[in-house]
Amino acid sequence: MRGAALISTLTPVSNAMQGRTPWARQLGAPLRAFLRTEAGSAGVLVTAIAVALVWANVATGSYEALWHTEFSVDLGAYGISEDLRTWVNSGLMTLFFLVVGLEARREFDLGDLRERRRFVLPALAGLVGMLIPVLIYLAVTAGGPGAHGWGVAMSTDTALALGLVALLGRGVPDQVRVFLLTVFVVDDLVALVVIALVYSEDIEFMPLAVAVVTFGVFVSLRVFRVKRSVVYALVGIVLWAAMLASGVDPVVAGLAMGLTAVAYTPARERLEEASGLFKLFREQPTPEIARSAAIGVIETLSPNDRLQRRFHPWSSYVIVPLFGLANAGITVDGGFLVRAYTSPVTWGVILGYLVGKPIAVVGVSAALTWMSRGRIRPGVGWASVLGSGTIAGIGFTVSLLIAALAFEGPELAEAKIGVLTAAAGASVLTWAVFRATRLLPKQRRARALLGDTEGIIDLIPEVDPERDHCRGPLDASVTVVEYGDFQCPYCGQAEPAARALIVDADLRYVWRHLPLTDVHPLAQLAAEAAEAAAEKGKFWEMHDLMLDHQDHLRIMDILRYADQLGLDVDRFHDELMDHTYAERVAQDVDSADLSGVSGTPTFFINGRRHYGAYDVATLKEAVKAARIRSSLSPKVP
Repeated sequence: MRGAALISTLTPVSNAMQGRTPWARQLGAPLRAFLRTEAGSAGVLVTAIAVALVWANVATGSYEALWHTEFSVDLGAYGISEDLRTWVNSGLMTLFFLVVGLEARREFDLGDLRERRRFVLPALAGLVGMLIPVLIYLAVTAGGPGAHGWGVAMSTDTALALGLVALLGRGVPDQVRVFLLTVFVVDDLVALVVIALVYSEDIEFMPLAVAVVTFGVFVSLRVFRVKRSVVYALVGIVLWAAMLASGVDPVVAGLAMGLTAVAYTPARERLEEASGLFKLFREQPTPEIARSAAIGVIETLSPNDRLQRRFHPWSSYVIVPLFGLANAGITVDGGFLVRAYTSPVTWGVILGYLVGKPIAVVGVSAALTWMSRGRIRPGVGWASVLGSGTIAGIGFTVSLLIAALAFEGPELAEAKIGVLTAAAGASVLTWAVFRATRLLPKQRRARALLGDTEGIIDLIPEVDPERDHCRGPLDASVTVVEYGDFQCPYCGQAEPAARALIVDADLRYVWRHLPLTDVHPLAQLAAEAAEAAAEKGKFWEMHDLMLDHQDHLRIMDILRYADQLGLDVDRFHDELMDHTYAERVAQDVDSADLSGVSGTPTFFINGRRHYGAYDVATLKEAVKAARIRSSLSPKVP
């Protein structure tokens, strides 16, 4: 069974115009996969909220009775007994905050925040985006009995906000959602610190000390690269139980564990080792080798990536909707609505989110841009900044979590109705912002959404016409770079799309070699043959011939192609035998390593990696977007 699983992992999946020959399991675009998951789960969460509201009003008794049902887990003389709502809020939600921690760590290791200068604006916007709503809430409640619930008004539900941006902001580019995510990663982190320090009661220091020691053990497991996931799971359970016993909400444990999981792209050496183990399994299909090969493949992925793939779908599609179902139920009648909408608690939450969040996000962005004279500024346009500020008015997960800790009875219901009203209002405001932006002329709309800040370039090194193989005008506004392997079937599938791009008079196309010799034994020979032809001014002719005849790349085939192109066959043969151009091919392979390329074909458009399909329509759309962005020249170098 493991052997079959390994084969399915390494064998390219036939998915039209999306497959790649991998060095290891295709990594894809983690951030974009994250965004797609949140977009899909937003609908599930909204449905769960609606079901909770209907259930609470149609059958109030059964709703509360279910969530107050006691559930116990006993192990000898020790045990934990909590109601179902607590198991959801403090148990399952620990996994949700584990995913939050994983995403935060990945942004620091691989995302835009790996350039630390870019963290200044998101960090300040996130912090001020919590402070101003809290101050508004305290001003509205004016020291009244609900003032201690100020934490309800401070935290954006990043997951729900991302999902609703995808639903409400049709045509909004990914950069907008990335900006929103990076701003409110800080929000999530600080909110959990507030829960731990402010809304944890009757703290027991002995269990807390046990939790600290246990977390130290957990970190040590990472340092010493312990591989058994069951060990991490057991230590994590002990940490969670110790935190629960200490009186500190144990969801903090999930965040802390997530932040320890490093993210990285696989090293080429590790990928080749995994491929070698698979070849050994093909020669000796024994259970022991199958296990070694499976472990070898899995370990090429970072701990962060493995945990994200395991828990993120469960978190988004099961845990968060279940949390909504358990906490969003409010008995609504005319009398309650009158009381709620005249309550300082309700209005403190509403105004904190709908007024405080946009003021904070836009204000901090504008202030930093002005104070730094443009050196520090948002990575998107001002319409996107405003839309991010309005959608930040959606507080749900952490808000309801804090509300349950801070309030009970009527005040809890008032806080909940404030959170739900603010979420609805934020959705309407965000739709209005992006709807108004779509009415702008094309160039102004692009600038309003994208801004003119240069993004992080993924391609290393940049294209050099003196050494790279280029087709098209050297001064084109768009450059498409493909890392390819002449024996890769997916490169063959992508070639018609690449040739369709070449007819664009304002596009430069570049080929870089990435021969995957562990899976394509003739790829290195073909790459060196292309370089030998390049020396005689025939690179593109040889390139086209070999991609048109991928099943015929042996030495005699390649020599026949050289003869067709009028090259000196004897000299060509000698150069191939002497590996004259192996170093030139190795330079491209090194650049692939630096650029984080994990398979072929991989495209970069104006230095940014292109994720997803590579059919003609998709690539042309990506080129169009790159051309629009290139026209928005930055004001500051």
